[in-house]
Amino acid sequence: MPALRTLAVHCEDWATTVLARPTHVPVAVVAANRVVAATATARAEGVTVGLRRREAQARCPSVELHERDEAAEARGFELVLAALAELTPRLEVRDHGRCSLPTRGPSRYHGGDRALGALVRERVRAALVEAFGDQGTTCGLGVAVADGPRAAAMLARGRARHPEVSGVVVGAGSTAAALCSFPVEALAEEVPAASELVAVLRRLGLRTVGRFAALAAADVVARFGSVGLDLHRLANGAEEEPSVLRAPPMELKVTAVVDPPAERVDRVAFLAKSLADSFHAELSGRGLACTRILIVAGTEAGDRIERLWRHEGALSAPAIAQRMRWQLEGWLGSGRTVARCTGGVDLLELVPDQVVPDDGLQLGFWGGSSEAGERAVRALARVQALVGSDGVLVPEPRGGRSPGEQYGLVPLDAVDPVSRAPRDGAPWPGRLPTPSPAVVLARPESVEVLDAAGRRVSVGGRGTISAPPVSVRLPGNGPAAVRAWAGPWCVDERWWDATAHRRRARLQVVLAPEAGDDVEDRVSRSHPSRGSAHLLTLEDGRWWLEATYD
Repeated sequence: MPALRTLAVHCEDWATTVLARPTHVPVAVVAANRVVAATATARAEGVTVGLRRREAQARCPSVELHERDEAAEARGFELVLAALAELTPRLEVRDHGRCSLPTRGPSRYHGGDRALGALVRERVRAALVEAFGDQGTTCGLGVAVADGPRAAAMLARGRARHPEVSGVVVGAGSTAAALCSFPVEALAEEVPAASELVAVLRRLGLRTVGRFAALAAADVVARFGSVGLDLHRLANGAEEEPSVLRAPPMELKVTAVVDPPAERVDRVAFLAKSLADSFHAELSGRGLACTRILIVAGTEAGDRIERLWRHEGALSAPAIAQRMRWQLEGWLGSGRTVARCTGGVDLLELVPDQVVPDDGLQLGFWGGSSEAGERAVRALARVQALVGSDGVLVPEPRGGRSPGEQYGLVPLDAVDPVSRAPRDGAPWPGRLPTPSPAVVLARPESVEVLDAAGRRVSVGGRGTISAPPVSVRLPGNGPAAVRAWAGPWCVDERWWDATAHRRRARLQVVLAPEAGDDVEDRVSRSHPSRGSAHLLTLEDGRWWLEATYD
């Protein structure tokens, strides 16, 4: 099946736009201690996506850091979706700030692709200005028309990062020429599952999409398999709908009645999770996976709102529940959408729009999910429905050399705790070996490490310690004698970046217990105490307590 002619809309750094802060104020949004979005003012000061919180503050001390609020992003984007819903009955939502629509019908009605693109840009910009004021005028907005939804999304993202370009309309068959100058990393931004493959392409010297597209398809398949072939087709503008698509059986549609009708998201969140689980179980029983789903919400007044959600890959039950929550947040929480009504939600419906054969999940050798694990996840979902999306957090591997960097806490509905496989990530040479500490401090606390003469212990440039540590002064305690110690181990990170460069030395110490201090007393204390093992870090001439061993 040839590529579908598609118009894509991309709002750059949507997470900062919804904050509606003055344009002259540098603002960045962080999630899991990393920058995920930044305004143009902040980027001009060197704040880029992916920086740690401390690095962003070092580059721009005046930057405002805000924690990411996906509920606010959903409420803000609903106004944009409502404006576009007047132009087409089939609007696909990819994520907050990203959507697309097929152009065949709307282009004929509005006078061609260029007229449709200009009209969409005008409607979206007006909605942004109405909702966010000055921030809406500076939001990077990209509108592009091309062959295939992913190619159009790549072009829209590229134009959003260059506000001086109003939009782009690529003629039929010219998509490959429009993409050829893009860096090869743009493929990974559109297909995150292929990020490792794109990294290999860059190491091979294929720095642009055009150079990758110039390879023979047979060579790409032989080296990179089906994933490589899919990216190669995208780079050549020959994007195709999967040949394994099946017409979804109508009986797979699931419906739930909300009684009494609810006007708050938290009241229907648990029901949405149960409905998503039932829908996913029905699909799995037939050996199918859903890649595009229609979510319908109705009210007691007879009003109805529909959103078509697309995902690159199969939608899991938590992913479906998360999108249902986003849609309800935008509808019930914004109060500004054209679909807003006075009645409460009394109907939820999930309709599969595009399904493919389920490739299954490769479980570990010693088994995968268990009944007890599924019961625990259901219990956590119920708690989350009571306390809110951010009230239940689970650890997610991130990678890093320090204990505080290796894991981050994310909301339960942002991951699939049943089917996801733990990933160790990069090898991270110099990382702390096992066993891992039992308590990792959110903020390291300052300590003093002294030698026999009462002088502060230091570590030289070659990793040699000035003198054996004899005592350590922990926060809230007097000096404690060191019974045993190991180290130091030096870590030199990002030596090529003058701003992000970090040089640390780690030391493990075991402190001698006080007289009359037994193990039960030490365990019952919430604060690090004597008679326990600690991980200390020397950085910028100061010692810090980073973690404590059990």
